[in-house]
Amino acid sequence: MRPVRRKVTKIGNSVGITFTKEALQALGLDMGDEVELTINESNREIVIRKAPSIPPGLDPQFFDVLSANIERYRETIEGLKDR
Repeated sequence: MRPVRRKVTKIGNSVGITFTKEALQALGLDMGDEVELTINESNREIVIRKAPSIPPGLDPQFFDVLSANIERYRETIEGLKDR
């Protein structure tokens, strides 16, 4: 998909960016879906991804703990991939 320009606009008491139908389809998004924003300050980029859905009964904090441990043990985990 080619780059598309959008304006930051006022939406109620907030600001937002609208998406074209094509952009939503390319991302697999629909009205009401949640997204994650990752901000890369060094090159002033925003990455938008569809937020993963959490299976029923799973504590959302599980993913925070998992991510923290993956970062903590990244070197060890990467060393195991070639075994």
